[in-house]
Amino acid sequence: MNRVAHETANALLHRVRQDPDPAVVERLVTYTDVHGIDAIAELWARVGAHTLPGALWRIYLVRTVIRQNPAEIAYLFERGTERIGTIDQAVAGAEQPTGPAEILTLADRILQGLYTGDLAVALDRGAAFCRLTAAGATTVADDADLTAGERASELTTRALRLTELAADLTEAAALWRRDSLD
Repeated sequence: MNRVAHETANALLHRVRQDPDPAVVERLVTYTDVHGIDAIAELWARVGAHTLPGALWRIYLVRTVIRQNPAEIAYLFERGTERIGTIDQAVAGAEQPTGPAEILTLADRILQGLYTGDLAVALDRGAAFCRLTAAGATTVADDADLTAGERASELTTRALRLTELAADLTEAAALWRRDSLD
């Protein structure tokens, strides 16, 4: 299964990057909208985070999370940009102010970047998005801690997962730049 994951990720990425037909790129971006994330998960979710299929899986996962509740994710993203003053807001590339429509556009642009732009930049953009959204989730969890403990716990768990995703995507981007992302 591991070999199949690597072969499909490499074949898909290199085929599209050689001839980035906009219609093909659009189909790849919206693939999970039509077929669900399970088809991709079956291929790529079980491999290591610091591999090409693992990195592609994580970007598709980020897009899926965004599409599940764009209003909440946009709110968490905005709270994160208010909380931390890093370059992540510029790296992520979301329009300001960031509402649900802008966050959905960002998700598509990050995924498109895998196929049409610098892969490391797309991975860095995904990581920046995750860091900002994690910071926002932490802030909202802190606000809810005394009055809505269950919600605070849920947000803290989400922040942890997003932080882990950010670290994985950052490492994958560094590996791609060193030509070591297999």
